[in-house]
Amino acid sequence: MPLHLIKLSVGVRDLDHLAEVQDRRAVRVDGQTRIPVHTRSLPKRADEIVAGGSLYWVIKGSIAARQRVLAIDSGVDGEGQGFCLFQLDALRVPTVPTPHRPFQGWRYLNPDAAPPDLAAAAPGEEALPPHLVAELRALGLL
Repeated sequence: MPLHLIKLSVGVRDLDHLAEVQDRRAVRVDGQTRIPVHTRSLPKRADEIVAGGSLYWVIKGSIAARQRVLAIDSGVDGEGQGFCLFQLDALRVPTVPTPHRPFQGWRYLNPDAAPPDLAAAAPGEEALPPHLVAELRALGLL
C-alpha cells in the first residue's frame, strides 16, 4: 500500500491559485509535465511514496487536493545545504475538504487517514467551488 505525504500550501488562497502558482514552475520531463516542490528533508520512506503515493495539500486549514508523487530527488545547493525535490504530476485532484491543523514542512499520511477524492466521494459536488463545499461540510449540510 503506498504511503502519502501532506504539506501546507502557504500563501495559497484556493485550488485555482495553487494551479496558477504551480503552472509557472512546471517543467517537462520525458514529455510529461511535472511540478517541482522543494523542501529540506528527504523522506526515509521515499520508495513507499513513489510507489503510488500522493502529496496532499492543506489550503487555508483544510486538505483540499492531492497530486501523485512521480519522483523524489535530493541534492546539495551552492551553499552546501541539502535539499529534497518532489516531482509531482500536474493533475490536481480535489479531495473532500478535511480540516487539518497547521504544521511545518511535510508529514507522512497513511492511506487510512487520507481524505477521498471529491468526485468519488460525492458525485456532483465537484460542480461547487471547493471553498463552498468546505463551508457546507463545516455546517453539517453535506
